[in-house]
Amino acid sequence: MGTQSSEPAILISGLTKNYGKHRGVKNLSLRVERGDIFGFLGPNGAGKSTTIRCLLGLVGFQEGSAAVLGMDAERQRKALLRSVGYMPSEAMFYPAMRVREVIRLAADMRGMDCRKEAQMLCERLMVDPDKRIEELSLGNRKKVSIVCAMQHCPQLFIFDEPTSGLDPLMQAEFFKLILEYNSRGVTCFLSSHVLPEIRKYCRHAAIIRDGSVVCTDTVENLTRTRAKHIRMLRDGKEEDFLYKGNLDALFAGFAGHHIEDITIEEPELEEIFMQYYTETEERQ
Repeated sequence: MGTQSSEPAILISGLTKNYGKHRGVKNLSLRVERGDIFGFLGPNGAGKSTTIRCLLGLVGFQEGSAAVLGMDAERQRKALLRSVGYMPSEAMFYPAMRVREVIRLAADMRGMDCRKEAQMLCERLMVDPDKRIEELSLGNRKKVSIVCAMQHCPQLFIFDEPTSGLDPLMQAEFFKLILEYNSRGVTCFLSSHVLPEIRKYCRHAAIIRDGSVVCTDTVENLTRTRAKHIRMLRDGKEEDFLYKGNLDALFAGFAGHHIEDITIEEPELEEIFMQYYTETEERQ
């Protein structure tokens, strides 16, 4: 798995990538320490994939810098890619090739014998190595992509929306593998818009909005809130809202009203996440 280093696994500073009129990323900075399971959280179109492609040197950028495992994304791209297990959100393979040929090709491109690890991964993920790519469903192609990214036991995994298309059983097995590799020192950078999996498996996370990082913190801190989800029937009218203030003030405001029913609950994870977006918009 390689030796540990004091350098961070990922270091991005002031990254800016413009696509003309299309949104890219703007002055984005991010640090991921080695050995972490780090969530990169945001809705589709927020800039997650663009950030990852810049980080891996797959696309150029106008300003800033990006480094992976101490290697510069622009000047050391080939060495960087050999040291990383990257899984794009949509993996494309030669349709006529068999699964075992695709997996072996990925290993040969790194000049490595990965047969033992690949066999283990195929068994765990229920991948049929004799199938042709064109015969596979989206979920099974996704599993082939996971094997290709993991089989060489890199120091860092970078996964872009890895669980989309996987059934719940395979999602659970995928994260079980992540935790096993992580216990041996592997860092995982996980881009996702699926909030529950970030909360369950990641230790730190960054929230990205419109190409900029809104905040970075531990997942525990990011999901901690004093807000309450209020559902009630007041004066014959149903109300459903997120309340951030003092509950005494809320109850005081009920004076003179007829409250037929009220439920006070912890907010859903999606509601907590949306607070970061709303608060950012209000400050702009």
